Amino acid sequence: MFGIADYGAFVVAIIVFLAIPGPGNLALLTATGKGGVRSGLAATLGVITGDQVLLWLAVAGLSALLINYPTLYSSIQWAGAAYLIGLGYSLFNAKPGDAPVLNMKPDHYFRQALFITVLNPKAIVFYMAFFPLFVDPAIHLGLLTFAVMAATIAALTFAYGLVVVFLAHHLAERVRANPLVGVMLNKTAGTLLICFGLKLALFK
Repeated sequence: MFGIADYGAFVVAIIVFLAIPGPGNLALLTATGKGGVRSGLAATLGVITGDQVLLWLAVAGLSALLINYPTLYSSIQWAGAAYLIGLGYSLFNAKPGDAPVLNMKPDHYFRQALFITVLNPKAIVFYMAFFPLFVDPAIHLGLLTFAVMAATIAALTFAYGLVVVFLAHHLAERVRANPLVGVMLNKTAGTLLICFGLKLALFK
């Protein structure tokens, strides 16, 4: 379909990728917790824009550069793993009243989410290494293939962001009413981030 190898599998891969804990999800939660639904949606648009930047960089040949220079690719993986483990550790040890792990500033949620996504090692690894696997060279349609992939990713990310933002808005009220809920959520999210960081480092 449009030069994409198994479009259904591509959609499933994007959904799984979105659901994996990482800085992007944390940005959505932080923005919503601090500024409500409107801020969460602004952060969602920032994540979508950051994804598009990485996707078109991959199209421009950055993925080929990483494939031809495995040391560079390995360095990105290790740096990404360290970043996620550090972020997870900070989140796991956060206490009620502590400053947010991601210090996002009001009125800049879109821009901050964009930069968080562009610098997110999970996203970089996906677009530079995994994303090209879904391009079928036998029936590739040039820019049309990449445009369809880009539109699919944007639509799925927006739908996912809506779900996360509205759930986070609901949970934020419960966290304010019961700080223990916030502690448990932080420890759960922190553990997941640490596990993903270790997986990125040890299982290549």
